[in-house]
Amino acid sequence: MPIEVGYARAWDLEARAAWQPISAGDAQERDAAGLPYVAVYRTQGREAPLEVRLVSWQDHYVGLWEYDARGRRTYCLDLRLLDDPARLFRRYSVGWHYTGPDMAEFDKECPKTTVDLFPDGRGQRTEQRRGELGGSFVTTPALRDDERWMDRPAFGDWPLLSARAHGLGEPPAFEVAGVTEAAGPGDIPATCWRPPRPAQPGPIKELFRPGARVTDGYHPEMTVVEPRRIGTLSVPSGHLAVSGPDIDQGGGPHIVLPVPPGEYVLDEAQVRHSYHCEWEEAQVTRTDTTAVRLLVGETPAASWEMARRQGDDLRLFIDHQISGFDTGGATGCFADAGAWEPLLALFEQGLNQGDADAAEHISDSMYLLRTRDQDSGAELVAFATTGDGTYPVWVGRCPAGDVVGVVVLVEGMPPPLP
Repeated sequence: MPIEVGYARAWDLEARAAWQPISAGDAQERDAAGLPYVAVYRTQGREAPLEVRLVSWQDHYVGLWEYDARGRRTYCLDLRLLDDPARLFRRYSVGWHYTGPDMAEFDKECPKTTVDLFPDGRGQRTEQRRGELGGSFVTTPALRDDERWMDRPAFGDWPLLSARAHGLGEPPAFEVAGVTEAAGPGDIPATCWRPPRPAQPGPIKELFRPGARVTDGYHPEMTVVEPRRIGTLSVPSGHLAVSGPDIDQGGGPHIVLPVPPGEYVLDEAQVRHSYHCEWEEAQVTRTDTTAVRLLVGETPAASWEMARRQGDDLRLFIDHQISGFDTGGATGCFADAGAWEPLLALFEQGLNQGDADAAEHISDSMYLLRTRDQDSGAELVAFATTGDGTYPVWVGRCPAGDVVGVVVLVEGMPPPLP
């Protein structure tokens, strides 16, 4: 049975249709230029495609969606082009195992298997036998080198990677689909599949603009008030650490950013909202903190970027992946990285032993306590987060590219209201 291969600028995930079909020649030109395009594999008499492949060499990425006869996605594969131009790394995959023909695509009860791999040999296989509503069984995948990597095919030589899943035993014959109308200009619709992007900052500046209206989903409207100044942080070394202070003994800070040596303002972004309190049987108003900030300069940030840890490789980031500091004690800190070890020792004395000489406790704030290294004048100020886990660190830069602010959202980004 011949397999028809069609090319397009994009693939609409909601409509399950190619967006702006293009010829094989146009697709090959986009391939050579590194621009995104898709290849769609179909068989006669079947409405849903067998598989759809998105290629974007400029993003070091090749993705694959596999479909069943009912049009449900059953498997996704994320391949990455790294340092060897002849090989592709199998970075990430997810398989959905639908338990019946009427189960909806990505149903929360659908059994799912996820494999997360890294080039250094690390990896994790997560099996959710009852879907997202049940528990997880996590193991380390024992994979050979040829199961982690595949040769990079030339344009037009790609195999049908889902052939086995569709019961096609022999290498199928391919026919290139004709194009009756040339693709026109226009922006790709939001419903189309795109190469993966790391987590994005969102409108952080709105959290520090008094009068702006946001919502956390639970409270329909919250109004941003004037940022609350807590104090200052001295960074004489010119190296700012942003980290969880509860790291392994002897470990360095998670993130280090170069800043001019100096003393910088610490403040909190806050929102005010009213709600009916059942305990008081009355309407009450309260003020909550949404973010903590180290204000490096007075110039407004023109752009925000996610700070990366040492060794982070953006070519390996999956969609919406974050990098940041880790905490198992719902605590983060800003500190002078040049005096990290003595500052951390003082923090532990003040927190765990209650040593008032080692740390100054800060009351009525997300900021908890401050320590100061007497020899260098360097300081550490710890702040509370709303839970354990990994928190991204957002770095604001002025038009010239200099750091003007460093922000940590203590509980996600509340979307702004119109």
